[in-house]
Amino acid sequence: MRLVFMGTPDFAVPTLTELAAQGHEIAAVYTRAPAPGGRGMALRPSPIHLLADRLGVPVETPRSLRSDDEAARFRAYAPEVAVVVAYGLLLPEPILTAPALACLNLHGSLLPRWRGAAPMQRAIMAGDTETGIMVMQMERGLDTGPVGLVERVSIPDDMTAGTLHDTLAPLGADLMTRALAALGRGTLTFRPQPEEGVTYASKIEKAECRIDWSRPAKAVHDHIRGLTPFPGAFFEADFGRGAERIRAAGSRAVTDSGPSGTVLQAGPDRLVVACGAGAVALARLQRAGKPAMPVADFLRGTPIAPGLRLASEAA
Repeated sequence: MRLVFMGTPDFAVPTLTELAAQGHEIAAVYTRAPAPGGRGMALRPSPIHLLADRLGVPVETPRSLRSDDEAARFRAYAPEVAVVVAYGLLLPEPILTAPALACLNLHGSLLPRWRGAAPMQRAIMAGDTETGIMVMQMERGLDTGPVGLVERVSIPDDMTAGTLHDTLAPLGADLMTRALAALGRGTLTFRPQPEEGVTYASKIEKAECRIDWSRPAKAVHDHIRGLTPFPGAFFEADFGRGAERIRAAGSRAVTDSGPSGTVLQAGPDRLVVACGAGAVALARLQRAGKPAMPVADFLRGTPIAPGLRLASEAA
């Protein structure tokens, strides 16, 4: 089929890779414009932009798709199907209706649960035990379109958002290739989403990354793993160098108890912090500008005494 692919982050890379390998004609790739990043804040193309360049596919990076000129440019590629995977821009009606056959979106949740920008993180932060990935026919509403294909996956208690991302990305690539094959045969059918059970996975805000030790241990653990590896759950403490922000990059809930936010055990390879109910054992920690490290390595360089209080609120 002749496709226009629309995507931006690493999550979309397996799908574009697989579609090209399957012999689909990629007429163009739409992705977000290069953004400043790194220490020098140089403009950095998106992962999909870099892949499209390697594939020799034309790349479009419009800031918006709402102008008549952008709609005409899109139509000129004459796609049979638009494939959308975490693109990052809203598609107006003239774009949605331009493909001859369909505009298909790959979404990482079991819709209608977790419509929106951060479905994988929100599912884990909420303590969900199951999620999935869906091929959906796009319409004007936010992730409201009918669903064609779905794959379900369980969420074990130790799964992080990063692990879930790495599970769903290749699964989604396979699902999209199967959807296109069925569409080509005329056998891809869609069912409306249920009206019950709608939740929204809003973008993760910096303020909500702060760990609230007053919550139950299971909720704190889910919060940490749902934000690992990015953007990262954090707390603040003074370890003798002044207040600093530390990311928690791994944890598990334990049965210890004490005043919330208090270090209950520290060393040689165990750091346990009390929560509102129960406690969490922190497994990996990360200082600003440093790589994450096992808690044993952190404690060797930073002696911590039981009884230290970790901040749950900004100073």
